[in-house]
Amino acid sequence: MELQKLTTFFMWCTIINAVLLIFSTAMFMLMPNIAYSMHATIFSIPKESIGVAVYSLIGVYKILFIVFNLVPYVALLIIRNQ
Repeated sequence: MELQKLTTFFMWCTIINAVLLIFSTAMFMLMPNIAYSMHATIFSIPKESIGVAVYSLIGVYKILFIVFNLVPYVALLIIRNQ
């Protein structure tokens, strides 16, 4: 695969996943009661546990985003500019 196509692929993966991460974090921060009620009805989890579960999920998603999207994209940019 060409270096330019691979760089473009990782650029769009990074943009899409960053938007999803920012959107999900903002929704949980701005509307926690809606998130609590929605998750409580779907999974029947106590309200106290939902905050920890969502916080952990967002944290894992952020780590996976950095490792599998952002780092390869930056590495491809560095290789392309050499």
